[in-house]
Amino acid sequence: MRSVLLVCIAIFPLLVCSGIVYTVLSLYMAELGTTKSQIGLLYTFGALAGAITSPLLGRLGDKWGRKPLLLASMALFSTVFAGFALARNPKDLLFIMLLEGSAWGALGTSANALIADLVPPEKRGTALGVYNTAWNLGWIIGPVTGGVLSDCLGFRKTFLLSSLFILVGFSLGLALLPSKAEVSQAGSGDGPGGSAPEA
Repeated sequence: MRSVLLVCIAIFPLLVCSGIVYTVLSLYMAELGTTKSQIGLLYTFGALAGAITSPLLGRLGDKWGRKPLLLASMALFSTVFAGFALARNPKDLLFIMLLEGSAWGALGTSANALIADLVPPEKRGTALGVYNTAWNLGWIIGPVTGGVLSDCLGFRKTFLLSSLFILVGFSLGLALLPSKAEVSQAGSGDGPGGSAPEA
C-alpha cells in the first residue's frame, strides 16, 4: 500500500489545483465575455475531447506504462492552466478546453489503472478507496483556496500559481511513481504493494 500512497502524494498538487481552478473558471470565462450558453458549450467540447481521446490514451498506457501517461497528464494540466491565464477571448478558451479534455482523459485512464496495477486483486478496493480519499482532500482544500486566491490575486495569477504548483507534482511524480517493471512486480504480490506468496 506504500506505493499507492506515493502515487497519491505525487498527484495531490494536481488534485488541489483542479479544485482551485474549476471553482472559479466559469466566473473567469464570463469575465472574458463568454455567454452562459458558450460556457456550457466549452465544457461540452472539453468532455467530448476526453471521451474521444480516452480509449487511445488507455492503449498508450498499456503499451508504454502508466507512469509516462500520468506524467504527461500533469504536464498537460500545467499547460492548460497557464493557457487559461493567458486567454484573451472565448476563441482562445475553445482550444484550451480541448486540451483540457485530453488531459482529463490521460489522468483518468492512467491513475486508476496504475492504482489497480500496484496491488493484488483482493486489495484493489482498499487502494482505490485511498486514492478517492486523496481526491476528496484535494477538493476540500482546492475550492476555498481558489476563492481566496482569486479574490486576493485575481484569476490570472491564481491560474498561473496553479500551473506552477502542478509542476511540483510533476517533479514528485518523476521521483516517486513506479516504473513499469516495479508496477508488474508490485501487482504480482512480490513488491511493496502486494503480499508475499504463501509457501
